[in-house]
Amino acid sequence: LQAMSGSEQDWLALRPQEPSPSQCCGGGCKPCIYDVYEKELAQWERAKAKQDKSLLTEKREQSSNSVLNPDTFTAFSVSSVEQLTEDTYQYKFELPGNSSLQLSLGQHIVLRGMVNGLEVQRAYTPISPGNAEGYFEVLIKCYEAGLMSQYIKTWKKGDMVFWRGPFGGFPYQPNKHGELLMLASGTGLAPMLPILQSITDDEEDETFVTLVGCFPTFDKIYLKPLLQDLARYWNIRIFYVLSQETSLEKLPQSYQENTYTGRLNEDLMKTVINSCRRRPFVLICGSSAFNEDMIRYLKAAGIEENSCFVF
Repeated sequence: LQAMSGSEQDWLALRPQEPSPSQCCGGGCKPCIYDVYEKELAQWERAKAKQDKSLLTEKREQSSNSVLNPDTFTAFSVSSVEQLTEDTYQYKFELPGNSSLQLSLGQHIVLRGMVNGLEVQRAYTPISPGNAEGYFEVLIKCYEAGLMSQYIKTWKKGDMVFWRGPFGGFPYQPNKHGELLMLASGTGLAPMLPILQSITDDEEDETFVTLVGCFPTFDKIYLKPLLQDLARYWNIRIFYVLSQETSLEKLPQSYQENTYTGRLNEDLMKTVINSCRRRPFVLICGSSAFNEDMIRYLKAAGIEENSCFVF
């Protein structure tokens, strides 16, 4: 058996690696990481056939430009880390100059992390307005056993972190829906915030919004000051559903009238929908179990799936 020639080994070392299942976020991204791999593999095969390594350079320069791109990862610097609750953090990233991510509403971006030599990818939705200049912010819940969480917990100011995107999003148009009902569980709040902010920033937009935020306890409600500010607008109402609180008495007075204890169940869903000022279009974001429950309760309350959008 002939030993592999040196140049053959060189080419093998340059061959793009096929993604492992853990790298795909499963969000139906266009392009998916597998699409990117196919493209890079075809590029490698062309270069190898011509024995011309310079044909591979375009992928090597992936992070030199500072613009977000769906196909390749770009490095962004962490500018601040703020702990919001025991397991939830708000991370701020720097954008060069006064540039902005130019996201449309509710779009998510994909993070790449290396953990124990394994590459992992997860999708997160920035909570900063899509046109925020010079920075963007993400809200991330870290899980004890989460692979990506182990990586994220090491971040400190100045670290470089790789993102690509944007993907998905909700095609929001001002005044298209009389009322939006937003059902968010935990960090599912993230895609709702840019939409809420675009409505409150636009004086011509008269859409009513009812946001229902589901959290375990009062202490675990994220971004209270921001939510309190949004709730002061004439067209925005915010309710909280706290699954592990047993009584409202310990809560500040200002929260008692718009907070429910227990879970968001079928009865409570009917109460919320009956309190909407118009027939709502519903936005849902949470775990897959939460999303399925919400669709079931909405159906029982007479709201069909074509009046819902799940992030």
